[in-house]
Amino acid sequence: MRENCKYAIMAPSSMGVRITPFDRQPVHISSMYRMQATSAETNVLSISAGLGLSAKVLTTFVKDSPIAAYIKSDLKSRGIDYEGEEVSQGGPWGYRHQFNIADSGYGMRAPRVWNDRAGEVGRTLNIKDFDLDRIFKEEGVQVLHISGLICALSEETSTFCLELARAAKKYGTKISFDLNHRASFWKGREESLGKTFSEIASISDILIGNEEDFQLCLKVKGPEAGGKDIKSQIDSFKMMIQNVKKAYPNVQTFANTLRQVVSANEHLWGAIVLSGEDWTYIEPRNIPVLDRIGGGDGFVGGLLYGYVKGWEWEKCAQFAWASGAFVATLLNDYGIPADEKQIWDIWAGNARVIR
Repeated sequence: MRENCKYAIMAPSSMGVRITPFDRQPVHISSMYRMQATSAETNVLSISAGLGLSAKVLTTFVKDSPIAAYIKSDLKSRGIDYEGEEVSQGGPWGYRHQFNIADSGYGMRAPRVWNDRAGEVGRTLNIKDFDLDRIFKEEGVQVLHISGLICALSEETSTFCLELARAAKKYGTKISFDLNHRASFWKGREESLGKTFSEIASISDILIGNEEDFQLCLKVKGPEAGGKDIKSQIDSFKMMIQNVKKAYPNVQTFANTLRQVVSANEHLWGAIVLSGEDWTYIEPRNIPVLDRIGGGDGFVGGLLYGYVKGWEWEKCAQFAWASGAFVATLLNDYGIPADEKQIWDIWAGNARVIR
């Protein structure tokens, strides 16, 4: 991994805001909401930034927008640097930052998420707006993290992510790719997105997903999504990852989260990581869930934090599991750990009060 870099981790993203009803009530009967700045990619960055590593997001803002100002202030509070064009709104039917409206669910009432992304300014991300030589050669980045959500957002963002990955590879930056499949983003674009995702995966160092992501994005056979007994499918998960490894031999490490939903408040949470020939299997165990959204991003954030710190992959996987479980206890969809100990206590099952 490169040394003496200005940034430990960087990600492209389209920023927006998330609103959720108070007290985990359903959206259709709620009149009071809390708002936060959000994106899957900055959710990942928040773990490293919260623990003192340098992090940066490449994005786009609506010029003179109060929502853009809110987002910038939030990123600063998390210790995340940002860089991006200021795009004129162009009138009331022009550009804006996306709104994400979420019902966290409760008990047997499942969570529901509505994405309101018409006119989203992040869809205009263009590689010409960024000086890649400065970013990757002069400043330096240890890890570029790309999410399938931003990659599939528009034709422009697909090109943007592909060019970023190519530049990162050129300058020796490690590449992490979380496939993050969304059916609504892929509809009607399966062929072109399949090619883009395949090329980014082929030059990535770390490839992350779940049973659906690997199958739907990379067309690799695996276990049925949403299986009732996830522990009985571990051999199928391992076989799927081995098949992905054969298709993408340049990838060094593969990570697969494991989740079985008992209720909106209780999940079985586990993971599989393959690095070289070494497997790390974290058997799914019960975790309490306040809000599940962002738990997967927390996992990725913890994994990449450990990777940048130079830990063994078993330790990275453990920290990732605990980071995901940590985010599931929060109302925000991102986590800012107080310190490493807070995460390691979750791994150890130690919830005793600290005074």
